[in-house]
Amino acid sequence: MTPKNIEIIEKTTAFKAYLQVDHYLLKHALFEGGWSDVMSREIIERGHVGAVLLYDPDLDLFVLTEQFRPAAFIAKSSPWWDDDFSPWLVECVAGMIEADENPEELCRRESIEEANCPVTDLHPIYHYFSSPGCLTESVFLFCGRVDASDAGGVFGLKHEHEDIRVFTASPEETFAMVASGRINNSMTMLAVQWFQLNRDMLRQKWA
Repeated sequence: MTPKNIEIIEKTTAFKAYLQVDHYLLKHALFEGGWSDVMSREIIERGHVGAVLLYDPDLDLFVLTEQFRPAAFIAKSSPWWDDDFSPWLVECVAGMIEADENPEELCRRESIEEANCPVTDLHPIYHYFSSPGCLTESVFLFCGRVDASDAGGVFGLKHEHEDIRVFTASPEETFAMVASGRINNSMTMLAVQWFQLNRDMLRQKWA
């Protein structure tokens, strides 16, 4: 199956602000032959993300962030979260890729803005879709080498409403946060679990 097996019948923009919502009428080829019925779908255009798990191989420490996420707060009203669930999420450094930069440049920029940690090397991990049922957004995920000896504090851009706590944690402490559900966002979970599988390789590379 390729894009040649898809026919867009109509596209209209229903909403455009912080996010853009487009409405599509489309159909696609079926595995067993023929074509699907016409589908009606809303697709959210948000751009693409660069994310980087900051790691100091000399001190064997991660540099992590914690910040308030409005969507997580709203999701808390569903019955699927415990009463003690916090909408302040522990995350990698991440941001939206601007039109004039590539994912690596974004990761280096955001590492300064969000964590005050210059990245000296980047190792690519994955490029994946956030939620392909409704979002065009994809994430370029990296592990970035930093010096964590002075890491910590509160950073972020005030005009973007960022209030970001930066702290360090050992790999074992971070693995435990994933296991307990304290880290519960996909980009950070994927990066940490990748590190669990590739720790020796990465430490040898950055020795």
